[in-house]
Amino acid sequence: GTGCPDGPSPTFGPGRSSPYTGGMAMLRLFASVRVAAGTGRVEVPGSTVGDVVAAACERYGSAFAAQVATCRVWLNGDPAGDSDPVVDSDAVALLPPVSGG
Repeated sequence: GTGCPDGPSPTFGPGRSSPYTGGMAMLRLFASVRVAAGTGRVEVPGSTVGDVVAAACERYGSAFAAQVATCRVWLNGDPAGDSDPVVDSDAVALLPPVSGG
């Protein structure tokens, strides 16, 4: 499953560089995660899908991270896993479960 690391990274914070290397993926957010982040689209650093999701969780906090735990993750329109590689031109999407019938 996709999720955020437990708590913030000790090497990532104000005045410190991101621990993630690689590109800047475009993170697309929908429904509840969009509301929690306050945006629908943001560039996030990472070399894998898991890195991108973890960086977003660190940026947007615990309420966002709790929403992410229930999301499906897609990379360029296809289901993705945490270890899938990400480059600058990639789009990672977080899709919360759909409610209703």
